[in-house]
Amino acid sequence: MNRKICVVTSSRADYGLLRWIMQDIKDNPNLTLQVIATGMHLSNSFGLTLKEIEQDGFTINSKVEILSGDDSQLGIAESMSRALTEVAKALDTLKPDLVLVLGDRFEIFASVSAAMVAKIPVAHLHGGEKTIGAYDDSFRHAITKLSHLHFVATKEYRKRVIQLGENPSSVFVVGGVGIDSINNLRLLSKSELEKELNLSFNEKSLLITFHPETLAKASPAEQMRELLNALEDQKNTTLIFTMPNADTGGNEISNMIKNFIAENPNAHAFTSLGQLKYFSCIKVVDAVVGNSSSGLLEVPTFKKATINIGDRQKGRLQAKSVINCEPDKKSILDSLDRVYSGAFNESLKTTINPYGIGGASAKVVKIIREISLEQIVNKIFYDLEFEYDND
Repeated sequence: MNRKICVVTSSRADYGLLRWIMQDIKDNPNLTLQVIATGMHLSNSFGLTLKEIEQDGFTINSKVEILSGDDSQLGIAESMSRALTEVAKALDTLKPDLVLVLGDRFEIFASVSAAMVAKIPVAHLHGGEKTIGAYDDSFRHAITKLSHLHFVATKEYRKRVIQLGENPSSVFVVGGVGIDSINNLRLLSKSELEKELNLSFNEKSLLITFHPETLAKASPAEQMRELLNALEDQKNTTLIFTMPNADTGGNEISNMIKNFIAENPNAHAFTSLGQLKYFSCIKVVDAVVGNSSSGLLEVPTFKKATINIGDRQKGRLQAKSVINCEPDKKSILDSLDRVYSGAFNESLKTTINPYGIGGASAKVVKIIREISLEQIVNKIFYDLEFEYDND
């Protein structure tokens, strides 16, 4: 029996991680791939990245527009409302046997809510992780409770998903799916990358991605100002920015980056680099700076340094190549000094990525092809055994 697998993707970030799973589904004669593209994929402001999906040879079955351009708290809530309604309509048309999603975005939370109401089983990737600085943390755990199959990156995350009441038989450790993209791509050389990006690398170089820390006391703009003040001192350094996500405060950060670039000729910004150019940049630069999950999940595979700013990723497992710092100029400058110290660079050579060495995509596709979906939507909360005090 051919099984229809509907992948919902809302941004360049989750598509980059889903890319090779989608390819394996497409290539499997017993599976049919369906794709719903929503969120940032359909926005010119975020690079209209649905084109990347199509250029990779995938057919987008449904394009669901939800973003209004308003990144206020009310604007995000309205986008969630549209996502719930419009993804529900798409699922009603496509009638998949299984919905496959990744991560912790509000668009994905709305999408799996629609699938739950439609009684369509959901498979979730990268659950069980913890990022206390953003409301994505709550969305991720909520998506876990709305899902029926769980593909986690590590044993620690498997324990957390089970702690949330999911049956151990439905939770599979597969590793980080982004590592497959690194292994499958022929990365660009430095000269090829310079031509693609239309720039020349200086003696030093940094790749910067900073998203709003949505639960922080300080505003995203305040944190970004501290980062830019630190980077302004790096005159002999090529600075490559990738723009932030569609989160509360994201527009203000984008404008700050644009103003910074106008005043600093060594700085360059890209709405979306795409996986090939993004990973090629990591290979070339001295360090990745900011608060993107990629700094913890994929960068250690390159044995490169990550400067992880603030609490957005706090709680995730991390390699020794990650330097954690506060969102203030002095802390960021101290971290940059450490990046360029001989001792730290020597230690990078033995970096081990806690998210594995690859192969997650094949594991996921094998399971979703073979596992029974009969009655899977009728979940029973899995209780752990607790010892209670007599009083």
